[in-house]
Amino acid sequence: MAADDILLDVEDRMDKAVAKLKNDLSGIRTGRANPGLIDSLKVEIYGSQTPMKQLANVGAPEPQQLVIRPYDPGTIKEIEKAIIASGLGFAPQNDGRIIRINVPPLTTDSRKKLVGRIKEMTEEAKVSIRNVRRDGNKAADQAEKDKELTEDENKKVQEDIQQLTKKYEGTVADMAAAREAEVMGG
Repeated sequence: MAADDILLDVEDRMDKAVAKLKNDLSGIRTGRANPGLIDSLKVEIYGSQTPMKQLANVGAPEPQQLVIRPYDPGTIKEIEKAIIASGLGFAPQNDGRIIRINVPPLTTDSRKKLVGRIKEMTEEAKVSIRNVRRDGNKAADQAEKDKELTEDENKKVQEDIQQLTKKYEGTVADMAAAREAEVMGG
């Protein structure tokens, strides 16, 4: 495998780890109503698990309220059941056409739990990034054994991989810090 291919693969996989964390963090509550809280919630429709965003328009018309408008009014009961079963602690109010959810303010205790969850998610992302680094270094070593890279090229690739690792770990830490600040301040 050529040096550029190894680096492209490493960068692509690290991008995916960051994107996953970004998606996971969007589901963490802050003090404000945020459609991301339930966008990725899975709803049992016609025998399969379907993400909320494929079934309904989710909006936050007020800081403490979410409004869900199902594209198919026949799915409203299933959506309501999924919200109740999600364990988010929301009590949906269904008027037959739309579902309203009043998002209660967070307590200090629940904020601390959410920050703990953010730290867990961040650590998972960092571990994922480090695993990609390990795989990239192995690929570079293998390329050197296969005479596709010289020893110097291998060292350069591994240095570049380390730089990418630092960059992506920094990005992950910044994202987590911003989300923690929203949770604690919000």
